Amino acid sequence: MFHDRLADAAHRIQSGFDSVLGGFDPVPVVEGMRYALKGGKGLRGFLVLESARLHGIGPEQAIWPATAIEALHAYSLVHDDLPCMDDDDLRRGRPTVHVTWGEGAAVLVGDALQSLAFELVSHPDCGPAEVRAELALTLARAAGARGMVLGQALDMAAETAERPLTLAEITALQAGKTGALIEWSACAGARLAQADITPLRDYSRALGLAFQIADDILDVEGDAEKAGKRLQKDAEAGKATFVSLLGIDAARARATDLIAEACAALAPYGTKAETLREAARFVISREN
Repeated sequence: MFHDRLADAAHRIQSGFDSVLGGFDPVPVVEGMRYALKGGKGLRGFLVLESARLHGIGPEQAIWPATAIEALHAYSLVHDDLPCMDDDDLRRGRPTVHVTWGEGAAVLVGDALQSLAFELVSHPDCGPAEVRAELALTLARAAGARGMVLGQALDMAAETAERPLTLAEITALQAGKTGALIEWSACAGARLAQADITPLRDYSRALGLAFQIADDILDVEGDAEKAGKRLQKDAEAGKATFVSLLGIDAARARATDLIAEACAALAPYGTKAETLREAARFVISREN
């Protein structure tokens, strides 16, 4: 059921982007936006749609925050791939935006995608004004200097630090860089329904950390063709990771424990949350 719903979410989100961007002038920056939004699993958007379903919120309403988070995630990847950041030439199995259109254009594409995210989450069909305001406020916090950007800044600083990061420091870094957007995604459904976010917050925090540990394992053991991006970058850069600090076996065991924590956090939803439990198990079994 999970894979069907993940595919359905990806289709809905792509259709949403096609519809929205169809109203934009066909200028190069918009073509770059379309390019950056294609591909990927759409996991964050899926989490929005699925958490909304748990609260009786239909896809016609939840699609707005679902597309918003995917636009914001795409922006982060475009900027993260730039030569001044991670300097990657491959993303989702295709040349990165700056390789295709140039660095200046990639900066503008990322900027436009970030702005689009807040336009989408503020759409009247997303819900009452107080719901839209809460979603926009929490998205800004998750994306900015208290969330993803903070994590990215800590990651960059670690590259020139005099000592490797400790396990606690890496955990805090990844809670921002990877975890903040995953947490926002999973909590969006409860926010749409103006319900308690606690179970989904606890679920997503464990899920986000397990996701990053799985990424660190893939960076060492994965297949670059399946991953659609260059691997073993962290080892080449001498970065401390969950794998370098714990070892492969202990890192895998920690990810498995976190998934068990994530699934347990969904107990208040009973069997209705089984698809989210499947999503958690998928996170540590994926190949890209």
